[in-house]
Amino acid sequence: MCALSWTGLLFMASVSLAGAEPGHRTGDQALIAAAERNDVEAVRQLLKEGASVRARDPQGRTALLAATYRNHVEIAKLLILTGSDVNTQDAMQNSPLLLAGASGYLDILRMTLAADPDFTIYNRYGGTALIPACERGHVEVVKELLKTKIDVNHVNRLGWTALLEAIILGDGGPTHQTIVGLLVAAGADLNLGDGDGVTPLRHARQKGYRVIADILLSAGARE
Repeated sequence: MCALSWTGLLFMASVSLAGAEPGHRTGDQALIAAAERNDVEAVRQLLKEGASVRARDPQGRTALLAATYRNHVEIAKLLILTGSDVNTQDAMQNSPLLLAGASGYLDILRMTLAADPDFTIYNRYGGTALIPACERGHVEVVKELLKTKIDVNHVNRLGWTALLEAIILGDGGPTHQTIVGLLVAAGADLNLGDGDGVTPLRHARQKGYRVIADILLSAGARE
């Protein structure tokens, strides 16, 4: 992974000074630490004492993000109910929605979706939560995301859609076959190629993914 840019370093410096009101700074950082170690009672007590759910640590993480990284479902639920922002991004440009989607954390993903997230907030690759979920084979997460208004044809900085990433970075097995079928049913553009114009069908054929190629052909894909 490449080193942080000056922008990233400045971000980390700024968030270390932000998000905590005078008198609550120690409690704010304690809240993030408690969320990370899954200490539900400490989180409840710190919130009662006025710790801010908006506070960030030096990595730009809120308590909700710290809980999401560890898939601490109960704490994530408590923090969202207390008003934590599901759109806040850390220095890695992860938000609770983006992180839960990419990691396959279905329970937390559903909570973030219920909080009406902003689907135009993208990860460090310029992608939505759907794209890495498809690549990594998180079928149930993909199903949940496809029930929303998320853009199934969004193109990330690599020039890939969710469909392309499922094929290019997937293994072609049953899980990715299912995901390709879900994307087709959701209206994915079957002929939208990558940055070099290579279509999903051509990628599938080049990789020897016969079942995926057949799914695409049956839906009207062209090479």
